[in-house]
Amino acid sequence: MKPRIGILLGDPAGVGPELVAKLLSSRRPGRTASVVVIGDRSVFDEGQRVAGVRVELENISDITEVPLHRDAVFFHLPAAVVGKVVPGRVSVEAGTSALVATRFALKQVKDGKLDGILFAPFNKEALKLAGSPHRTELALFAEELGCPVPSGEINVLRSLWTSRVTAHVPLSEVASQVTRERVLHTIRFLNSALRKYGVQAPRIAVAALNPHASDGGLFGSEERTEIGPAIQDANAEGIAAFGPFPADTIFNRVKPEHYDGIVSMFHDQGQIATKLLGFDMGVTVCGGLPVPIATPAHGTAFEIAGKGVARPGAIKEAFRLITRLAAGNLKASPR
Repeated sequence: MKPRIGILLGDPAGVGPELVAKLLSSRRPGRTASVVVIGDRSVFDEGQRVAGVRVELENISDITEVPLHRDAVFFHLPAAVVGKVVPGRVSVEAGTSALVATRFALKQVKDGKLDGILFAPFNKEALKLAGSPHRTELALFAEELGCPVPSGEINVLRSLWTSRVTAHVPLSEVASQVTRERVLHTIRFLNSALRKYGVQAPRIAVAALNPHASDGGLFGSEERTEIGPAIQDANAEGIAAFGPFPADTIFNRVKPEHYDGIVSMFHDQGQIATKLLGFDMGVTVCGGLPVPIATPAHGTAFEIAGKGVARPGAIKEAFRLITRLAAGNLKASPR
């Protein structure tokens, strides 16, 4: 049984509609999933115009109606109709369109009609203007699905998975939140996600917080009092965790020491490295939810929106990843 994947167009003023059009025109998604694009049909048509492609998508009125002869279909959502938007400009209208489509798709997940969601990038400011009560998409997803907010996001760059102990918090608050319990929780979280993906015995490298991993306490104590003990706790549970390693060299260890994942202590510590290694290929996975939800890691790219130059590498990787995760869930717990 193929998983049923909902694809959201993202913020209409960003590169999302263009990327979805390029994704669907460049491959046959029906080989691995039943695909339903959800949103404003005119936004998708504009994305096709910008991308310079044409994809014939049959309209459906029931989310479960995916004809066998079609690779993908379209569910037009009148409430998501946005009208004319200016590429690259934040607006309440664009945010509302994205928010309405998101809430609809999540309702389909709760009703058992979707096995996963791939969303083109949102703009957090636009979602906030539209009435989202949350600072992050992850918290919004958790509320709509009626589940606790997961411990965080996972960033995937080909075979390397990364997660972080703290995410969208000011740097002034990071050190106080790097605790033994939180570090251990994040190691467990990443280990579980890798195992669900099919990595039987993940090897996880853990970053230090302070420069040079504090040089024996010269530049801080968190490595000795919080991070190191958390790694020992993980080892005692049978998790292959290593470190703490200085953050400026930890990514150089991945290939020679065969690490599958990295736990960083704060947002930019991991994100800067992964985006330098593969900005056009990175995927963000919202782990810990009832179904897999993923998006390209590069964001809305407002500076190139409407120009037709957005590269679809990351959304293709996100689609490949989400279908594999959703298929694994179906195999474990069939509909």
